Amino acid sequence: YLLVFDFDETIIQENSDDSILRAAPGKVLPDHIRQTFREGFYNEYMQRVLTYLGDQGVKMGDFKTIYENIPLSPGMPELFQFLSKNHELFEIILISDANTFGIECSLRAAGVYSLFRKIFSNPSSFDKRGYFTLGPYHSHKCLDCPANMCKRQILTEYLAERAQEEVEFQRVFYVGDGANDFCPSGTLTSADVAFPRKGYPMHRMTQEMEKKQPGAFQATVVPWESAAEVACYLQELVKK
Repeated sequence: YLLVFDFDETIIQENSDDSILRAAPGKVLPDHIRQTFREGFYNEYMQRVLTYLGDQGVKMGDFKTIYENIPLSPGMPELFQFLSKNHELFEIILISDANTFGIECSLRAAGVYSLFRKIFSNPSSFDKRGYFTLGPYHSHKCLDCPANMCKRQILTEYLAERAQEEVEFQRVFYVGDGANDFCPSGTLTSADVAFPRKGYPMHRMTQEMEKKQPGAFQATVVPWESAAEVACYLQELVKK
């Protein structure tokens, strides 16, 4: 089985881009930075946010501490416990519009980093000045996704690459919450399962699509409030 995770508000309970604002003076961004946000260009906006934080003297250690302390979503520890017990059954990857540094800090702190075969996220590092820098993941032609990342393209390419390596998955499971998780879950087949977080955009979009075009969304949809529900579902499946 291939298990695909999103990160922000899926594995962790917060949006990590919002979490790092705790390092800003007064824990808020000045208006002149906030007003530069444009729909679909969030990655560029975050680059400006990180430059501002660097100017304010926020260092690598400050970011690391914040990422390490972001709580996991409800039930996520139980799901990871189940996956580590059954790791031979699941190949696990993460596709996230956050950044590599933050994700690694969080996963290592939670003790689950080694469960992931691959992490696809925006490249990030610290430059000579000690500023946290961020880049786009790739460019693409999808009209539904932000300019820097189409998760559908990443997932499709990954499956093709694994097929070339003669790895075929019986089923694909996708655990997410956002609008950018809806795009890749549209490629899932009737054998696959989408796990949208209840009440979040991905869940609403699957419901809307079912109303507009019944049957167009092929995967089985299993909404969750606690990731323990995902663990239960997978456990039942494994038993069969």
